[in-house]
Amino acid sequence: MIYFDHAATTAVLPAAADAAYRVMTRDFGNPSSLHALGKQAAKEVEEHRAAVAKALGCQPGELFFTSCGTEGDNWAVQLAVHLGRHRGKHIITTAVEHAAVLEPCKALEQQGYEVAYLTPDHTGRIPIEAVEAALQEDTVLVSMMLVNNETGAIQPVAEVSQVLKGRRSSALLHTDAVQGFLKVPFTPKSLGADLVTLSAHKIGGMKGSGALYIRSGLRAEPLIRGGGQEKGLRSGTEATPQIAAFAAAAELGYKHRDENIAYLQDLKAYALETLQAKVPGLAVVAEGDAPHICAVSLPGRPSQVVVRYLSDKGFCLSAGSACHRGKASHVYGAMNLSKPVRDGMLRLSFAPSNTRDEVDALAEAMLSATRDLVAAGR
Repeated sequence: MIYFDHAATTAVLPAAADAAYRVMTRDFGNPSSLHALGKQAAKEVEEHRAAVAKALGCQPGELFFTSCGTEGDNWAVQLAVHLGRHRGKHIITTAVEHAAVLEPCKALEQQGYEVAYLTPDHTGRIPIEAVEAALQEDTVLVSMMLVNNETGAIQPVAEVSQVLKGRRSSALLHTDAVQGFLKVPFTPKSLGADLVTLSAHKIGGMKGSGALYIRSGLRAEPLIRGGGQEKGLRSGTEATPQIAAFAAAAELGYKHRDENIAYLQDLKAYALETLQAKVPGLAVVAEGDAPHICAVSLPGRPSQVVVRYLSDKGFCLSAGSACHRGKASHVYGAMNLSKPVRDGMLRLSFAPSNTRDEVDALAEAMLSATRDLVAAGR
């Protein structure tokens, strides 16, 4: 199997798996227990928090563990509107956000909020002028992802922060950095973000773990009430194996970040060049600013058919976000692409484990796909 779907999920790194296994079988105490094993578990959770915080570039006390990126996004939106409830009911987001942001915003519209959904240009990027035009005095939240999960476009989050400061807006700035963490250099401070969402399984950690950065000074409302874990903001026994794996993956990713970025940039450039040269009719729709994601199209060839064909040949890639479950991508729809191009969209997402030989094999498989599907009338 050759895997080019790392934006959907990644294999758990050996070091992360080892860390989780150790916690599951040896250091398995409940961090809330007062005996020695519990105290050791509590100490380790804080060490893991510090490791992820270092990789992100924030203080450990600003980082709160969650179950996933979706939970973090939901929490961020809810927190921002709660803190701004006396100031207004206007939200700015984009038409290319993950459903974890779009669905909470749609729910808020049913509660009387006005939401501006900014549309991208043909590259998938949101023009900063669109944010400036949409900003109102009663805007309480701007939520803009750092790296789009289907195009690799890097959005102007830091520039949005400057707009908010220049207009003296009290709106909070949230960014879904699930695809950006350890793929592009940033810190919450460099972005000017108040809230930042992370996910462990996108960087070699385990599914079921993530984190939300909450800027120091914000009076956060509890997401889950109960036993008082996570400073009382997210009660529930800590998922210590997943947290340990998250920290191990973050440490490794941070240590090798720059070399990984350079390798991925080179590999993606080679992939786009090779595919264009070897696969007739293939169109590069989004080269992707981030080093690990790009989008191409075989116009007129239904992407789901191509994905299944390639899967049968041992290749894993996608027609967009795994969260679409076969539905048409709202991201590609928002980019105003022609129907043939939109119908033939394929997302490639890379990891340092991928090689040029794998890219060459993919090009041959895609060439075969175009020939066989033509012959079959597909």
